[in-house]
Amino acid sequence: MKLSNFDFDLPEELLAEYPAEHRDESRLMVLNRKEQTIEHKLFKDVINYFEEGDVMMLNNTKVFPARMYGNKEKTGARIEVFLLRELNAENRLWDVLVDPARKIRIGNKLFFGDDDSLVAEVIDNTTSRGRTLRFLFDGSYEAFREKLLELGETPLPKYINREVEPSDEERYQTIYAKHEGAVAAPTAGLHFSKHLLKRLEIKGVDFAEMTLHVGLGTFNPVEVEDLSKHKMDSEQIIVPQAAADRINKAKNEKRRICAVGTTVMRTVESSVSANLMLNPYEGWTNKFIFPPYDFSIANSMITNFHTPKSTLLMMVAAFAGYDFTMKAYKEAVKEGYRFYSYGDAMLII
Repeated sequence: MKLSNFDFDLPEELLAEYPAEHRDESRLMVLNRKEQTIEHKLFKDVINYFEEGDVMMLNNTKVFPARMYGNKEKTGARIEVFLLRELNAENRLWDVLVDPARKIRIGNKLFFGDDDSLVAEVIDNTTSRGRTLRFLFDGSYEAFREKLLELGETPLPKYINREVEPSDEERYQTIYAKHEGAVAAPTAGLHFSKHLLKRLEIKGVDFAEMTLHVGLGTFNPVEVEDLSKHKMDSEQIIVPQAAADRINKAKNEKRRICAVGTTVMRTVESSVSANLMLNPYEGWTNKFIFPPYDFSIANSMITNFHTPKSTLLMMVAAFAGYDFTMKAYKEAVKEGYRFYSYGDAMLII
């Protein structure tokens, strides 16, 4: 499998700028791998494909308001700072991306907020795009984190060419988000409404929660034609014992086990035991899944429609089969499905 195998024409107007009016009323394309059929539904119809005892695996990470705007000392130039991850809480060191990157050097200071109460100093140019900042702030760690929340905004993906609106704070977050740490939403989960989750629960569908704090590595372009040479950034994952027990029980009972999103699929495939059961795990993963690949845990999957040449499309092709996936994507373009973070969904069974 080569990078060029995953290219297709995606009209710009199919990139969703806004979410569907109601979470569970986005469109749903259902791919049946055994029958090789494609159906067109609404997302809330997903309930018809699951029975009592089936398990849906959810990523309960919570998106952090990671995008901030500061002003450079002396020049006052407006600089976007995107918080990637906290390196050291005590010293308030953070890995960040800055834009425009060429204007920022080691030693530069950036001022945030109307009162400049938060200052950051650039202490390292770690990569061509990345920087390490040390935040200077008079106050406790809790007060510092509060300040970051106050100054940060919802980190909508760059392709969305509009200002962040108040509704984005709620809509770019799953309704079951609990553990803060992601800089991008696990978007397959955005389609679940409280009402739909309740209906699934009443039907007897089980939920197993785990955490993968989505980093920007998921969206990094693949720049090598030979996919085996692409390196994924590491992301933090947590699979609790209770989730592993629930999933392994369903696997032994030959139930339908659904990965809600590519992040969940990467999480469970990163913590599989030698006898192909799920282990509890806390650590990091840089797993990159592309065809051909044998999946150990999930036998169904919910995912959004991904962009050409993305690692996410490669994983879907590994799960649904390359030819079937590309056929479905062709149909999605033809039928005007909405792509990417705020777009429509696909269920693969």
